[in-house]
Amino acid sequence: MGLLENKNALITGGSRGIGESIVREYVAQGANVIFTYRSSADRANVIVEELNGNGRIVKAVQSDASSYTDAESLMKLATETFETIDVLINNAGVTQDNLMLRMSEEQWDQVIEINLKSVFNLTKHALRPMLKARKGSIINISSVVGVFGNAGQANYAASKAGIIGFSKSIAKEVGSRGIRCNALAPGFIATDMTDALDEATIKAYTDSIPLKRLGEGKDVSDACVYLGSDMSTYVTGQVLSVCGGMNV
Repeated sequence: MGLLENKNALITGGSRGIGESIVREYVAQGANVIFTYRSSADRANVIVEELNGNGRIVKAVQSDASSYTDAESLMKLATETFETIDVLINNAGVTQDNLMLRMSEEQWDQVIEINLKSVFNLTKHALRPMLKARKGSIINISSVVGVFGNAGQANYAASKAGIIGFSKSIAKEVGSRGIRCNALAPGFIATDMTDALDEATIKAYTDSIPLKRLGEGKDVSDACVYLGSDMSTYVTGQVLSVCGGMNV
C-alpha cells in the first residue's frame, strides 16, 4: 500500500519538469490526481494515458492558475470528481529573468501573477472543501531563490519569497481546523530547461552544492509525498529546502 493510498490531490503545472515528477510519484503512491497544464496538451495526454488504470483516477485539465475564475472552475471540477481534496500542490511557475534596470513591467507582472497570485487563487478555493472535511495539506513550491535572492531574478525571488510568507500565514489561520500548509524550496533541479545549459554552467552550479550534484525531480516529489502523507501530520508552517545543502 502506498503512502498516499486513496488520497485525492490537485497539482498545478503538472505536465513537465518537477510537476510531472510529482504527478507520477503521487499516482505511484496510491493517490488520485487532477493536474493542470497551460499549453502542453500532448504531453499531458501522454501522462494521463500512462498513469490511468489500477483503480486510480488521473485527469489533466487545461487551466490558467493565475486566473481567479479558472481556479474557481478547476476547484469545482475537482470537488465534483472527488468527494474531498486531501492535497493541493501549487507548482505552477515561470521565470522572466532580467536585471532590474532592464526589467519591464510586463516581466514583473507575469511572474508575480503566475507564481504568487496563482497560490492565492487555488488556496482560496481549496480551503472551503478542506474546512468542511476538517483536514488537508497545502504544499506550495517556492525556491531557494526566495530565501537567498538572486541577481537578475528580482521578480522570481519576490514571488517565491511571497509564497513562503503566505504559507506561514495560512498555516496559522487554518491549523486549528486540521489543515496544514508548508512550502518547499528546491535548489538546482535537473529538468528539460537545465538540459540546455553548457557543461561549464552545470559545473559552476554543482561546485556550489555540498552534495556536488543537481537535484532530480524525484528529490522534490519525494518531499511532496512526505508533506502530503500522514507521516507529516504535525508539520505545518515550515519551509523544507530540497537543495543539496545550499542553505548550510
